[in-house]
Amino acid sequence: MNVGEHCRRGMISIADSADMVTAARLMRDQHVGLLAVHRQGDEFCRVVGVLTDRDIVVQVTAAGRDPRAVKVQDVMIRQPLVANEQDELRDVLQVMRLAGIRRVPVVDACGAPAGILALDDAIELITGLLCDISGSIHSERHHEWRAMHA
Repeated sequence: MNVGEHCRRGMISIADSADMVTAARLMRDQHVGLLAVHRQGDEFCRVVGVLTDRDIVVQVTAAGRDPRAVKVQDVMIRQPLVANEQDELRDVLQVMRLAGIRRVPVVDACGAPAGILALDDAIELITGLLCDISGSIHSERHHEWRAMHA
């Protein structure tokens, strides 16, 4: 299974020159807690960082900084973990687990945002697979029991 098959499409991106008010509003309007950050003017919007809602709270609001004066590039996480669409899902999930990361941007072959892989989505996928396996086992045992008692 590769990441591209299981990521949520439609990663929201913001320019590194945007201010925190713009970033916070974009997060609110799009109902997301993470933005991919690209350099202003990059036509492919290649990911150079990420900005989380927690970054804004801790580094701007709680620090008493003026959100209009602080730029995304001042707060963003540089060189974030980024998954390629062709990466193996299990490998990326293992790195996420070890690093304590809940969401990872997924990029296409050009490095442009393609989607996001969230730990919650992976748990949902794994739970679904386990239920399918469990259902198959239960069904086989049921058929065996019926055959023995027929």
